[in-house]
Amino acid sequence: MRIDFSVTDPDVNPYRLLTAVVVPRPIAWVSTVSGDGVVNLAPHSFYTVACARPPIVQFSSVGKKDTLRNVLETGEFVVNFAPAHLLEQVNNSSARFDPDHSEAEALGIDLEPSATVRPPRVASSPVSIECTLHSTNELGDSTVVLGDVRLISVAEEVLDHGHPDFHRLDPLARLGKDEWALHSEVVAVRRPGRPEEIAQSGG
Repeated sequence: MRIDFSVTDPDVNPYRLLTAVVVPRPIAWVSTVSGDGVVNLAPHSFYTVACARPPIVQFSSVGKKDTLRNVLETGEFVVNFAPAHLLEQVNNSSARFDPDHSEAEALGIDLEPSATVRPPRVASSPVSIECTLHSTNELGDSTVVLGDVRLISVAEEVLDHGHPDFHRLDPLARLGKDEWALHSEVVAVRRPGRPEEIAQSGG
């Protein structure tokens, strides 16, 4: 199958194809607060690290969603880690609640105060990344949101000698259609620093 987007009808939406082949995708479970004080909580699977020094994370809002509106109004948001055992809550929080209704309250998701920003964090999430708005970039039907990381909180129970352990974190990941990846297998492979460090095999 080949789809040439230079000649394809511009009305053809490649969303389903892209989300099926760009996998797995981590989840930014973003909590925000509206200008009126309503807490919004929604998952975004277009999410990654944009820069490490200084620390900046990014997610994309596909369309003008409540999360984006709140970030633009207040300049703050929290990325909550989405572990496998919270799949139902994460998935349900993607429903299109009215802007004046809090997903967390409607779904019974406990929140607690963040340390540096107004939006609260998900109490049962093992990691929270508190951010202030760095910038946004509009791309077609989406808006890329970049956040300056102000504070990262990591629960003691997911640490191994002071470092987050993948198995203890047990992250969710989005795939295509309605599919999610759970309990992913982990392998450790040393990265070569130079070409001569690459192990030779097969003679």
